[in-house]
Amino acid sequence: MVRAAPQHSTLWCIYKADATVLSAQLHVDLKTLQPRDSCSPSVKGAGVSSGSNGTSLRVVHRHGPCSPFAGQQKPLSHAKILDLDQARVDDIHRRVSQHSKPLADSAVKLPASSGEYLGIGNYVVTVGFGTPKKDQIVIFDTGSSVSWIQCEPCVVYCYEQEAPLFDPSLSSTYANISCDSSFCDELGQSGCSDSNCVYYVQYGDNSSTLGFYAQDTLTLSSVDSIPGFRFGCGQRNTGLFHGNDGLLGLGRDKPSIVSQTYTQYGGVFSYCLPLTSSSVGYLTFGSYPAGNLMLTPMLSNPSYPTFYYLELTGISVGGQLLSVPPSIFDNSGTFIDSGTVITRLPDTAYSALRSAFRQGMTAYKSVPGPGLLDTCYDFSGSGGQANIPTVALHLGGGATINLEAAGILYTLSSSQVCLAFAGNGDDTRMGILGNTQQKGFNVLYDINKRVLGFGPGGCS
Repeated sequence: MVRAAPQHSTLWCIYKADATVLSAQLHVDLKTLQPRDSCSPSVKGAGVSSGSNGTSLRVVHRHGPCSPFAGQQKPLSHAKILDLDQARVDDIHRRVSQHSKPLADSAVKLPASSGEYLGIGNYVVTVGFGTPKKDQIVIFDTGSSVSWIQCEPCVVYCYEQEAPLFDPSLSSTYANISCDSSFCDELGQSGCSDSNCVYYVQYGDNSSTLGFYAQDTLTLSSVDSIPGFRFGCGQRNTGLFHGNDGLLGLGRDKPSIVSQTYTQYGGVFSYCLPLTSSSVGYLTFGSYPAGNLMLTPMLSNPSYPTFYYLELTGISVGGQLLSVPPSIFDNSGTFIDSGTVITRLPDTAYSALRSAFRQGMTAYKSVPGPGLLDTCYDFSGSGGQANIPTVALHLGGGATINLEAAGILYTLSSSQVCLAFAGNGDDTRMGILGNTQQKGFNVLYDINKRVLGFGPGGCS
């Protein structure tokens, strides 16, 4: 029999007469996968709050109607988004050692190198720099550690942004960092100009930023600020940042906001990425999100300690565990990244996932997809409803992430979607848990306890 399906994105189970589960499906209202024309703030995590329970920032998709740039920028095509995503992933794979297995008890922290990875910077937050504060709209990125904004005077080139460039001469709390300071050493790659520390970061898509490494007050809310926050005051900036004022680095290295505020927030932060670009999420420092969390150990990789690693032990499709040897996941390793769009898996694991998912989608017409997406469907004629196989990710420590429909499907249009996973090209490259699969979840990072957490229903 088939259990009756309630509204959208609801679990169905198909049983044999002996009650054995044959498959599990999500009943999806396709309209819920499409962004609306206007912003629909989430009832959870939508605002900015402060106090003993931490400080929260409003997270919006860079290209959605909730964005400060709404109506001012032409949205990127799906092909362009996927090309930039692949450029980020390719650069990560070039730089991260393919043979260094993550270690559960490693406390190694190395200096940040110049090779960070930007991609397209989907999600942005607004923070204040200086005294008096000047609001800046910045990409937040768990795969980068150096925070920076564009500054006056602009030398040679600065890209266009909506707000005026930050002028350090107008801030009473701004100060350049000396070349002799240990803070300059934490950059890994730095230079000097008139005894002032100079930073340089080049991203995988050849975007770059160069300027003075400085300190100033960072304001997160009306009652919560960080004096002496270290950041790059960029005076020569090129690449794909257009519209954004800079970047907030949430990586594990010393320059990141997480490391700099360890005394204040205890190495704890969390976020929820909205299910569509027309709704709102949050980024919180210093407190655990409400609700139940599935916890999994946070691992480390001494070869590239910027990232937050976890143990992916298996994948289930339609309620059935895929037959993938554990060594496939163990040998490659996996990290979680807010800046990568599409989750990357070892080829053996992706092939098994794709095959099982396709078997559960035979009722729908298969169509070609853009770029790296090779499992796509046309739902025209379905009446705006569809049943798709469930997908669950099994993690170390017994945690399981039952993905939302928006975390399984990459939406191309009102009638066409693709499986939002891709293969890595072989089984040795590091897996990446991308931001599509994180949508709608409370995602917790606790550096002190070395755990990552996932809880459903974080934001809509």
